Amino acid sequence: MSQSNVSIQLPVVQANGYLVSDMGGDKVMMSIEKGMYFNLGHSGGRIWELLESPRTVSEIVWQLTAEYDIAESECERQVAAFLSQLAEQGLIKNAG
Repeated sequence: MSQSNVSIQLPVVQANGYLVSDMGGDKVMMSIEKGMYFNLGHSGGRIWELLESPRTVSEIVWQLTAEYDIAESECERQVAAFLSQLAEQGLIKNAG
């Protein structure tokens, strides 16, 4: 499925082909195929970990609000924006 067809309204999961490393609490990743480097940061790295298996936005928000001191509405807004960025870069795909 191409990145332009990713819908964050459906469960999404990590796309294949990325090397990921933990650097001082931040997740960094590299696509050897594309020659691109991404720094996901700490909370972005946590979202990336959650996307090891298919998750919906609401499932991610539920998990993050349990772990961090953030309002559900703000968390949902930030998660949706972050997933949209991941989709634009082809880093996630719809599950299934």
